[in-house]
Amino acid sequence: MRLGGPVFEKYATPADWAAAVRRLGYRAAYCPLKPGAEEEEIQAYAAAAAAANIVIAEVGAWSNPLSADAAARSAALEKCKGCLELAERIGARCCVNITGSRGAKWDGPCELDLTVETFDLIVTTAREIVDAVRPRRTAYTLETMPWMHPDSADSYLKLLAAIDRPGCAVHFDPVNLVNCPARYFRNDDLIRDFVARLGPRIRSCHCKDVLLQQHLTVHLDEVRPGCGGLDHRALLRALSGLDPDLPLMLEHLPRAEEYAAAAAHVRTVAGELGVEV
Repeated sequence: MRLGGPVFEKYATPADWAAAVRRLGYRAAYCPLKPGAEEEEIQAYAAAAAAANIVIAEVGAWSNPLSADAAARSAALEKCKGCLELAERIGARCCVNITGSRGAKWDGPCELDLTVETFDLIVTTAREIVDAVRPRRTAYTLETMPWMHPDSADSYLKLLAAIDRPGCAVHFDPVNLVNCPARYFRNDDLIRDFVARLGPRIRSCHCKDVLLQQHLTVHLDEVRPGCGGLDHRALLRALSGLDPDLPLMLEHLPRAEEYAAAAAHVRTVAGELGVEV
């Protein structure tokens, strides 16, 4: 697999960007461009990535295509299509978004989000996005989440079967699947089960950690890798049996120093296992 994360260093050219990625010791990177970029620029970044042996992991299409607001929903759908098109053109492994929410907060919990009606709406939405682009090199993926589909391996398999498009694949964020104490204390089993059942379809992964707090009631915090209870040994061991170019992307940390510490933890665990990242 290939460890990656965001680049904080300023860069002016594709070569500068690639050099900044490599200085961080990463072999994978988030897409450096946004939809609307000129074809010449897209190809220049793709070439720089290839020359530096960097895999462009994902294009983030973060938006709410399930929004109850018609204008917001329409804008989100167009963003998703544009991001998937960019992923296809630049050669990213995937375009990633969450399914979205029918509630007030685009990524927050809502009582409607796990209903059969919403499941069907997710299927229709994903099909519209994939059919608009018909990707061949990349795929549209839905990030696993704690309170909306897909929230388990079962949920993801059911979604993929219903969407029924080869251009739709899997994005794995194990921390987002840890939504109760049972999953927290047995997250190694959760990881192994998910990878066993969906591994060949995983296009990219997020790497972070989760901490179960001691006060009532159940409270789970996302924390830096190495500061919580996620079994990174189980994660790296499971992922190491998949595509050697599979990205493992650090995210959601406030400063470059935090990313350096997170990367050091992952590399230490990988070294103990004899796994290349």
